[in-house]
Amino acid sequence: MAKEKVRLDSYRRRLKKGESQRADGKYDYRWTDRYGKRHSIYADTLDELREKEGALTRDSFDGLKVERGNVTLDEMYATWRDLKRGLKDNTRQNYIYMYENFVSPSIGKMRLIKIKRSDIKRFYNTLADERNLKFATIDNVHTVLHQVLQMAVEDMIIRTNPSDNMLKELKASHNFDTEHKKALSVEEQKLFMTFLQKHPQYQHWYPIFAIMLGTGMRVGETTGLRWCDIDMKEATVNVNHTLVYYNHAKGGCYFGINTPKTEAGKRDIPMFEFVKDAFKQERKFQFEVGIRSEAVVDGYEDFIFVNRFGNVQHQGTLNKALRRIIRDCNDEVLAKANGNEEVVLLPPFTCHSLRHTFATRLCESGINIKALQDILGHKDIETTMEVYAEATKDLKKKEMAKIELSDDIWAV
Repeated sequence: MAKEKVRLDSYRRRLKKGESQRADGKYDYRWTDRYGKRHSIYADTLDELREKEGALTRDSFDGLKVERGNVTLDEMYATWRDLKRGLKDNTRQNYIYMYENFVSPSIGKMRLIKIKRSDIKRFYNTLADERNLKFATIDNVHTVLHQVLQMAVEDMIIRTNPSDNMLKELKASHNFDTEHKKALSVEEQKLFMTFLQKHPQYQHWYPIFAIMLGTGMRVGETTGLRWCDIDMKEATVNVNHTLVYYNHAKGGCYFGINTPKTEAGKRDIPMFEFVKDAFKQERKFQFEVGIRSEAVVDGYEDFIFVNRFGNVQHQGTLNKALRRIIRDCNDEVLAKANGNEEVVLLPPFTCHSLRHTFATRLCESGINIKALQDILGHKDIETTMEVYAEATKDLKKKEMAKIELSDDIWAV
């Protein structure tokens, strides 16, 4: 049997199988993968080359594909897009839009093995600080990006997912949820509802905002309600779908219906008496002015809340109406008030604030946490506990203040 020839580099150091020194003095290592494909790595020094060889050995031992080096994030996304199943069509199109419009132009060409947590954090900071995206949009971007990177982990291309927990860090560092979780106080709530009821210009908005405030439904759940979802006899609202609006560069603007992703999203909400009255008021108003639902969205029809053309209501239109209501309400309060008088004014708020206000009132009344979870449609009790803690924070301060001021029991 022929003895293997010993190969040395220019420094008389013995080279291992697959190693060689080039004419320019640099080194390379070549090997054949399990599919018969040839690969090479290069280094300026032999020590550097062997460090890279060691990394390849560790990767192979850990089950990582040693041929993974040139796979880009975009290429992994293409694989995810072709293989991902179980998504509703609207959800799938939304994910594709989010990736191709935000991720691909920014970090899509990066090789997976080069992407670090700092790269993901920098990318999210750019979306928040430079592109001024709302947290909900960044959340959608994160959802698809995390899934693509997780597929790379499962395919043994990278060890860990660099986007793990990154959204939570972004939310905390930018304090994203401070404003949208702000609930109206009891005084602000009364001012808002009274203003809507008393002013003819805004009375037609009263039913939808009263129902949001009295049920805690998300805006898409409210605008997607059909008359068949309301049981006046049992005084319940059946939540079984949500209306979503898409603004895609390729697909254009359109509405779609999403059914709940979890069983928690499907629920029956008991109606307060004023909520029942609001539904009756909406039906009466539409009959008197000759409005009827003309919209058909993914086979769903007979929507309760429609505009004068019979089309479903848009969240942007509702929030725009709220801004006008807040402005005119505050102008009226200030016009009636004495300059030295302290008055209650409406703060800036959105449709989502009404959901949080509903939850706050229930928490202040001492509702069972499990019942609150079911009514709000939360999948996890932890989410409900966060709502409860936030909602009762001010209440606890007021109650403690009452005790402190009631008498001198704390005096020493």
